[in-house]
Amino acid sequence: MFKNIHQYHLYILTNKKNGTLYVGVTNDLERRMFEHKKKLIKGFSKKYGLDKLVYFETYQYINDAIKREKNIKKWKRQWKINLIEDNNPNWEDLSIDWN
Repeated sequence: MFKNIHQYHLYILTNKKNGTLYVGVTNDLERRMFEHKKKLIKGFSKKYGLDKLVYFETYQYINDAIKREKNIKKWKRQWKINLIEDNNPNWEDLSIDWN
């Protein structure tokens, strides 16, 4: 019936445990992670070598994902670390087997 249900993802990248954090949104998390890992995206994530996916959330509507992204970007660093560690205590790269 509805095969083309859109999915949008809020995600957090790092370069190492307790390292620099990057919060982003995408409609294709696997493609986006490929781009981050291959350093195809100019800017902050490339500059700091941020290519480890340590957290993500999935949304049906882009506005919800963007709202959450803007909210998290305002958070204190420790709150972001707590969010990651509550779901991924070892800071494992959740996209390690994707490509």
